[in-house]
Amino acid sequence: MATEVYLVRHGETMFNQLNKVQGWCDSPLTVKGIDDLKRTADALAQVHFDNMYSSDLKRAIDTVHLMKNANIVSKIGKIKKLPEFREVFFGSFEGDDINETWKQVALAAGIGPVDDVQKIINQIGIYKFREATKKADPRHLAENKQELDERMVRAIDVLHDLTENEKRVLLVSHGDFIKTLAIKYWEKSDGLHDVPFPDNGSVTRGILHDDGKFEIVDYNVNAENL
Repeated sequence: MATEVYLVRHGETMFNQLNKVQGWCDSPLTVKGIDDLKRTADALAQVHFDNMYSSDLKRAIDTVHLMKNANIVSKIGKIKKLPEFREVFFGSFEGDDINETWKQVALAAGIGPVDDVQKIINQIGIYKFREATKKADPRHLAENKQELDERMVRAIDVLHDLTENEKRVLLVSHGDFIKTLAIKYWEKSDGLHDVPFPDNGSVTRGILHDDGKFEIVDYNVNAENL
């Protein structure tokens, strides 16, 4: 049985608002973030889900509970937290200014102090971008493409096992992780260049097939278009 997966990006956080790098570090949802999520939750309130899951980071957990509480047609028990669906890890850059971080990454990639991440990725490709991020990180802790690819594959495998008897599930994850899934699993991606960054509270819909194959069929859909 194939499983329909609604991937929801968490709501806006304080670090999003302050333009700070937010990977495995965490910050609380803002008032705007909660208000935006309420619109998404209302749009999904009458969509039946067999289960709901989230990343194990608090901003995702808070988001999934908003989805759960607003849904009037689903009986969801305790939310299972999946660390495999955490945000991309940025190592020593966690909590730093985003634009300054991308400049360091661009310099490590040998293309000058560019702070537009989409331009960087489209110039050098996602593989070299992840390698440059790890290289630029003074402690070299940031995830490179191989580490992130392995985690994405593991995440899909874990979800496949959990949802064997579930037709439709909701899972709250993170912007860069969802975007990287789209680069890998969305037919409109070429697997190398960047795709638009998903909005806070947006929904990306995927199909997890019986054989474990995963494909993204709708990407970055906002509440008003659900």
